[in-house]
Amino acid sequence: YTNGGSANAVYTHKFVELYNPTDSPVSLEGWSLQYRSSGGSSAPTGVVQLSGTIPAQGYYLVRGNSNGSAGQALPTPDATTGVAFSGTSGTLVLSDQSAALTGLSTGSVLSGQDDRVVDLLGYGSSNTFETAVAQSPSANSDPRSMNRAAGGVDTNDNSADFSLSGTVTPTSSSSEPGDPGDPVDPAPEDPVTPTEVTPITRIQGTGAATPLAGQVVTTRGVVTAVYSTGGYDGYYLQAAGTGDDAGDGAGASDGIFVYSRDTVDDVALGDHVQVTGTAGEYYALTQLTVSDGGVEVLDEDATVEPTELEFPLTEAEKEAHEGMLIAPTGDWTITDNYDVNSYGSLGIVPGDSPLLNPTTVAEPGAPAQAVMAENDEKLIVLDDGAGTNFMRSPGNQDALPYLDLDDPVRVGSGVDFTTPVILDFRYDAWSFQPLGHLTDENADQVQPARFENTRTGEEAPAEVGGTVSVATFNVLNYFTTLGNQFESCDAYEDREGNPITTNRCDPRGAYDEANLERQQAKIVEAVNGLDASVIGLEEIENSAAFGQDRDHSLATLVEALNADAGSEKWAYAVTPSVTPDPASQDVIRNAFIYQPEAVETVGESVILDDQVAFDNAREPLAQVFQPVDGDESTRFIAITNHFKSKGSGSGAGNTDIGDGQGASNADRVAQAEALVAFAAELQGRTGVEKVLLIGDFNSYEKEDPIRVMEDAGYVSQAPKTGEYTYAFDGSVGSLDGILTNAAAEATVTGADVWDINADESVALEYSRYNYVNEMLYAADQWRSSDHDPVLVGLDLAPAEVEEPGEPGEPGESGNGEDNPNKGPGHHSGNNEGGNAPDQNNGVGQNNGVPAPGRGGDHSHRGPGHHGGPGTGVGHPTRP
Repeated sequence: YTNGGSANAVYTHKFVELYNPTDSPVSLEGWSLQYRSSGGSSAPTGVVQLSGTIPAQGYYLVRGNSNGSAGQALPTPDATTGVAFSGTSGTLVLSDQSAALTGLSTGSVLSGQDDRVVDLLGYGSSNTFETAVAQSPSANSDPRSMNRAAGGVDTNDNSADFSLSGTVTPTSSSSEPGDPGDPVDPAPEDPVTPTEVTPITRIQGTGAATPLAGQVVTTRGVVTAVYSTGGYDGYYLQAAGTGDDAGDGAGASDGIFVYSRDTVDDVALGDHVQVTGTAGEYYALTQLTVSDGGVEVLDEDATVEPTELEFPLTEAEKEAHEGMLIAPTGDWTITDNYDVNSYGSLGIVPGDSPLLNPTTVAEPGAPAQAVMAENDEKLIVLDDGAGTNFMRSPGNQDALPYLDLDDPVRVGSGVDFTTPVILDFRYDAWSFQPLGHLTDENADQVQPARFENTRTGEEAPAEVGGTVSVATFNVLNYFTTLGNQFESCDAYEDREGNPITTNRCDPRGAYDEANLERQQAKIVEAVNGLDASVIGLEEIENSAAFGQDRDHSLATLVEALNADAGSEKWAYAVTPSVTPDPASQDVIRNAFIYQPEAVETVGESVILDDQVAFDNAREPLAQVFQPVDGDESTRFIAITNHFKSKGSGSGAGNTDIGDGQGASNADRVAQAEALVAFAAELQGRTGVEKVLLIGDFNSYEKEDPIRVMEDAGYVSQAPKTGEYTYAFDGSVGSLDGILTNAAAEATVTGADVWDINADESVALEYSRYNYVNEMLYAADQWRSSDHDPVLVGLDLAPAEVEEPGEPGEPGESGNGEDNPNKGPGHHSGNNEGGNAPDQNNGVGQNNGVPAPGRGGDHSHRGPGHHGGPGTGVGHPTRP
């Protein structure tokens, strides 16, 4: 039941009811209920952990979120979640594992085909189902439930096994079937005579659904859009003479969609026509279904004008303009470009900035949920007038609309409308449709908007000042161990069937050498362009997991960086002599690379071996660095991190409760606490005051793990820039960051988020090479990863040492007590007679003695070089 709390709802909350048709109880320990959006292809984002037992012939009730206050309370549920199941379209999976189902296929997924799937329901327009989708409620105001056939019949065909019912009976393990209440279907209006002309406003009505459903009606209007190709198979009509005024419907729309494969080729833009067809709803879009012979082009001329609308609008206001020709006013911005790669659509919002992730700007819980609701109200899909899936044949034989290499349609780009659009409701979202099927070939005539190119100014990172710079960069599963080295490793393939990346394998990156070269070329451009003194890397292969030296992939990347730079520009921090048990390590790791001409390592790197806090994440890696012209006072500790992701979780506090923080929040909090303690322990061990916590924290600005670090005195640098490092699900925020303690904060000279990845379309990634009939890959920094690098500058000039004092004037007492020119450590100087310079005994001498263990030609550097021999540990500057 997916419409809890909406208008006409029987119950206040959505729910999923599980039934055990067997004669034995079934334990749900370790099981989960998972939700994925109708168009999703990655792991489900809503994961509900289940526990307890379903009795024989018994029930188990999972309560979901609520759309409002309408309806009565559910019986006491067996499990509760904040996951928001779509009212009209989505995928629900019952799984016998607790983690999110990575690699869950689209299309028909039967329980026997994926061992992790116990049962699956795809409804509405979902791309994942058993054999075929189940019919779903037509709108959030449609109060019917999707019920399985009596007795728990399961034929592995959602369309056959489930049907809509006005009898809604939620049942838990401890309750009797609920009282369905009175029927809630709205009473139909008086029937109309098919031969009479019925105004479009009466067909639309003032509610979410037509009051004339199932009736044959005749109406007239001007053709405002035609979709003869692309799958819509119809056209839009709008009542003649309407536009800027509200029409005669007192809140009812003057426009309507005509679904008619038979007549779509018989009409053209601007025609004044009369149509006869059956009124109804198609996934909450009011339409007329017109058969052959059901359209007549009228001789009388008529026109409509686009209605100027300022967004955001309420749901009722959008419903009152459904199907109408509109001219959006004001500023608009791209907030989501993920689906341009698959469905040729963009997410846009009114205003001059993309939507912010709720927990970037609001506290988790009710404040974040309020931002979610505001975001949902603002989001509009700028579609292409087609249902083409460019990830599958035959759609992948076409070029993408909107996107080109020289027109990257980035998140944050301004939108300039050049033609009117149709306000449409399709695929469970409000959308702007062009006035015809948009293709790459007809873009000059049909594309309704042009876009700002926000790459300008991002060709290189901003200047951050300082004597040393530190960065963090997630390098998108850079693996030199390839999928084709394993017989059991499947691949994601391009449109011609060539393997590109690995699919659910231990190596997580490129499938073969050709794709590794493409990935590496982009990463090399990004890293050499970033040009930081020190860079913490995340999502790089832990080569020890594949029987190689732990640093093998890291060394390979450094070699490629140096080849591109034409010099030994880069070195890497070598894995320490003490490491966690290889069995406890992930296949990806954290790492450091640095520029030996700018900084040097001091001592070994250190891995935090905490298999309680980091049993499901990558162990933090710490390294002490010192500028090559610095001393002990200029040293700093950098610790690079990659916390547990948000997509799945198990155990106390790790279920996604809908507060905006995702799954595994408790684990990330524990990891933040362990990190803070680790940093303090390193400070005590090394005597180094300045600490930088860097990496992919998988946490937005207002979330609990970030608060743990800030409460310990650390300052987040990325928010200072007003930029963000990650774009997901239509909103932006920073999962990546650099946090400095007070001592390090005092040296910060600037910060930048280098905006080369998060705003770019995934279509430009190496992982989408040759996915469509248009070359979108380039060996440059754009979309080298899905995360943007963060960069800070630090002023780490050595502590000033005062020059020796001038000789005293003849006859002055020279005991050193009152001489303002004395240097440190010379208060014992005896300047009697004024002819002896102040002595500087043992502090500040730079005698050029090589620091032991330094190796190479660093004899003029090393910790302690301002007095006494250095104590640095030797390190390689190349693999």
